[in-house]
Amino acid sequence: MKIELPEKVKTVIAELKAHGYDAYAVGGCIRDSILGRTPGDWDITTSAKPHQVKAIFPRTVDTGIQHGTVTVLMDKEGFEVTTYRIDGEYEDARHPKDVIFTSNLLEDLKRRDFTINAMAYNDETGLVDAFDGIADLNAKRIRCVGEPTERFSEDALRMLRAVRFAAQLGFAIEERTEQAIRDMCGNLEKISAERIQVELVKLVTSDHPEEMQNVYDTGIAAMILPEFCTMMETEQHNPHHIYTVGEHTIRSMQYIRADKVLRLTMLLHDVAKPVCRTEDENGIHHFHGHPQVGAEMSRKILRRLKFDNDTIHRVMALVRAHDDRPPLQGRSVRRAIYRNGTEQYPELFEVKRADILAQSSFLQQEKLLYVDRYEHMYQQIMEKEQCLSLKELAVNGSDLIARGIQPGKEIGEILHQMLEKVLEEPELNEKEVLLAWYFKA
Repeated sequence: MKIELPEKVKTVIAELKAHGYDAYAVGGCIRDSILGRTPGDWDITTSAKPHQVKAIFPRTVDTGIQHGTVTVLMDKEGFEVTTYRIDGEYEDARHPKDVIFTSNLLEDLKRRDFTINAMAYNDETGLVDAFDGIADLNAKRIRCVGEPTERFSEDALRMLRAVRFAAQLGFAIEERTEQAIRDMCGNLEKISAERIQVELVKLVTSDHPEEMQNVYDTGIAAMILPEFCTMMETEQHNPHHIYTVGEHTIRSMQYIRADKVLRLTMLLHDVAKPVCRTEDENGIHHFHGHPQVGAEMSRKILRRLKFDNDTIHRVMALVRAHDDRPPLQGRSVRRAIYRNGTEQYPELFEVKRADILAQSSFLQQEKLLYVDRYEHMYQQIMEKEQCLSLKELAVNGSDLIARGIQPGKEIGEILHQMLEKVLEEPELNEKEVLLAWYFKA
């Protein structure tokens, strides 16, 4: 099998071999090349020790030298070069206590997580596939290298990675590997929130976000997102729904593009339904207030998973606004845009459509038509550049001070009164018109 290595990767391998060391491209880059995918990066494994790698290349960075990794810089591009190693005992289901460098490539490949990630290649030797990774690629199968319980004991995050790879590649998890996940998922409590966040984002933004079902089925969700378990188990006896909250959530993720904020929004848009659910005298379930409660729950969940503040703010705002349905009148739509925040548009329409498409067929076409009309009105408002926020108001605090208003709380109150007037009548957004209206009023 011939794999086309980038020229810079060939150069790194050739330099190492010229100095008497073995070297191969290894791991995900080989997997992706065989699958016809473009590798995100190229990793190299070698028999050279870190200090020997550093002696060969003029520009290097010690990115993980205690574990044998040196980044070799070629022009402005970096390539991780890692010494063949055998991991010592794992004490915390996360990190080896120590590593032992080895000259044996197979010993290095043996410690890797899944067979499809345990292949190496260089142009001279060709493909090294000691654990039948090619067969698993052909079978579209995620299988641990060796004994699954050993691999997951070494690093519990590998259990979530298995589901993530299944989602990204459209593969199934091999039976023994999946059973080990079910048996050992409790070890995920030892994994940092930051590492879990990275894998979760890759999973939900993959081509197969429906693998969240497997996150629940294997018990992983109970450890990393227990709220999702409650969603999966919450029925919705309501004409608008035919799925549990969690099943609806999974389907809604499939109906929206693979953007991090949008997929996280769909994952969490109904997170508060279980706590907001009520039942009327006819046995119909209602979920009043769930968007507002859900926004706060989303904030707590995303903070727990160590997401950045911008992502948290954007997801919260979309969760809060996802069920907002203003009457289709100019003033009502302008008020909705102001209420929800101009920065939530036009993505909010994507959220609404995904939500509707994941519901029952009851009034579905009418709901989608409503969103189309809502979006059309939004576009007209934007084309006319109508005022939708205080920063777009023709009057500012300095204008009011110049008219004798003392700095302080009153200025903010006056500006909000003016904005309310302009949201009703956008043509009034002119400085002199607004000042004349207020001071005559």
